[in-house]
Amino acid sequence: MLNKYARAFFTRVLTPFAALLIRIGVSPDAVTLIGTGGVVAGALVFYPRGEFFWGTIVITLFVFSDLVDGNMARQLGRSSRWGAFLDSTLDRVADSAIFGGLALWYAGRGDSLMLCAMAIFCLASGQVVSYTKARGEAIGLPVDVNGLVERAERLVISLVACGLSGLHKFGVPGVEVLLPIALWIVGIGSAVTLGQRVVTVRRESAEADAAVAQGGNTV
Repeated sequence: MLNKYARAFFTRVLTPFAALLIRIGVSPDAVTLIGTGGVVAGALVFYPRGEFFWGTIVITLFVFSDLVDGNMARQLGRSSRWGAFLDSTLDRVADSAIFGGLALWYAGRGDSLMLCAMAIFCLASGQVVSYTKARGEAIGLPVDVNGLVERAERLVISLVACGLSGLHKFGVPGVEVLLPIALWIVGIGSAVTLGQRVVTVRRESAEADAAVAQGGNTV
């Protein structure tokens, strides 16, 4: 849902920065790797210690590399299967680090096995949501569905909630409840999105099989 509009906006905003990186000789793959490394470091260094505000600041600074590297590749005319593969694979690594960091917090000083389990569920369901689309496309289906909570939504909801929850350490009262609420929203939304994609793949596969059978009968 957010992908369509947010990507278009940030692509325009980040185009000059992408052009600057190209001029100084930075490659899109390097941006992808550095961005993922920054997200992983921010999530696994800060979140398990309950430093949600500063962790979110670090992650946000690096998460935009997901848009910058693609922008650079388009400007260079180098869009490739390898670049798409690398970008998609490292996105999964970054997402795992974010929810893994939250799970570590709740398994330790956060002291909530339920929220630890929900963070793990968000991690796992997000991976499966991505896998269903990739697998559907691999068998030749368009998987034409806009899910309720896709990657952009998962990141925005989770990071905004983490950042605001982190303000509790600066004396802002009541904000610590936002992160648990966000985890439940992301978890339930991811489950709904998974269902949407499974139903879509089932429908598209049935239509494709029917078209093949009909074509065979007309020969």
